[in-house]
Amino acid sequence: MIYHFLFQPFIEYGFMRRALVACLTLSVSTTVLGVFLLLRRMSLMGDALSHAILPGVAAGYLLYGMSLLAMGVGGFIAGITVALVSGWVSRRTPLKEDASFAGFYLGSLALGITLISLRGSSVDLLHLLFGSILAVSQDALLFVAGVASLTLICMAIFYRGLLSEAFDSAWLEVNKRHLPALFHGLFLSLLVINLVAGFQVLGTLMVVGVMMLPAIAARCWVQTLPWMLLIAGVSGLFSSWLGLVLSWTLGLPAGPAIVLCASCFFFFSILCGKRSSLISGLRRSMISKGK
Repeated sequence: MIYHFLFQPFIEYGFMRRALVACLTLSVSTTVLGVFLLLRRMSLMGDALSHAILPGVAAGYLLYGMSLLAMGVGGFIAGITVALVSGWVSRRTPLKEDASFAGFYLGSLALGITLISLRGSSVDLLHLLFGSILAVSQDALLFVAGVASLTLICMAIFYRGLLSEAFDSAWLEVNKRHLPALFHGLFLSLLVINLVAGFQVLGTLMVVGVMMLPAIAARCWVQTLPWMLLIAGVSGLFSSWLGLVLSWTLGLPAGPAIVLCASCFFFFSILCGKRSSLISGLRRSMISKGK
């Protein structure tokens, strides 16, 4: 019974195996970026950029149909453009970067939906927003694997620089003037390309859940960065696998099921995590009041 529930769908059906491999691969790379976004206090930037890529994806779809290359290139160009323009506006105006991002990503979301509606249907819109994980093609799987490999290689090579830029960009700018901008640009590029890869699997709305929820949950348990990366990666992998199992067994949509599993681990971490246990805090409060 347990074997049938946990493993049989992936053994018997090729589309379930492809979905599992795509989700596991995506979880490994996006959770690493999610941890760095959390350390930078830019947790909502992933959500903003996931919406910002939609006009480019929609433009690629309008011009070439369901072409993976066209939608991927369009999404990457749109995401990088919004990120750079938002940063430029925040430096040139009194607006903070989060306000600038909010304005641009909301406009991008509306523009993307409008472009899709010009030629597409509601089915096409749902496909782009929520993904079609159970229909992942071989080309999409190879694209996701390539993006994940590139991300992990870049994070390993530039780990110290990205870490310094995340924690103390002012010191890095004083000592090595041009490096902060280069590291920031590299990080944004990796973030955008992972979101572009993620929309192929989970859609532009769901991919941020796999990116941020495991990272935030890991923060509730440990303080050191290596352990955060490890716990976030493991929880992302487990959420992807369990979400696919539940979607197959209960007939749930696969993408939302995966994000719901990640959300459950997030809520559990808030309640019981070593660094943010609400239960322990309430217990101590009740004991102190009893005294």
